[in-house]
Amino acid sequence: MAKESTFDIVSKVDAQEVSNALNQASKEVAQRYDFKGTGASLEQTGELIIVTANAEERVKAANDVLESKLIKRGISLKSYEASEPKQSGKVYRIEGQIKEGIDQATAKKITKMIRDEGPKSVKAQIQGDELRVSSKSRDDLQAVISMLKDFEDADLQFINMR
Repeated sequence: MAKESTFDIVSKVDAQEVSNALNQASKEVAQRYDFKGTGASLEQTGELIIVTANAEERVKAANDVLESKLIKRGISLKSYEASEPKQSGKVYRIEGQIKEGIDQATAKKITKMIRDEGPKSVKAQIQGDELRVSSKSRDDLQAVISMLKDFEDADLQFINMR
């Protein structure tokens, strides 16, 4: 009898790369001429990334700088969730955070997609914030991976292929 092959679907982000991108963006905002005198800054407090400036368009521009640095560092913008600019006093701020793990709604959406569109022999199980996909055929698992490559709701990685 053939042994079952499995792999895990996860959504993880390298915290060091996020920190590096944040530092690069902070340096660029501090040095760029168009940010002089706007009070633009980027800082990370725990899980939150806070972008501040004294004008709405400047805070959006600073957030764009951060997003470009995240992309250059290989972090998908599907993992970065930013709020709309909010005014508090004379300062506008955007609060963003890096999403890790696959939430229940997204996990259910992925398992439904695998059930409906994937090969019939493939089974998917939700295990906390990741999914385990199993099948007797490795080719079916490869088909599931290629099907999920363009998934739009989360940045997915495929690990532990056995």
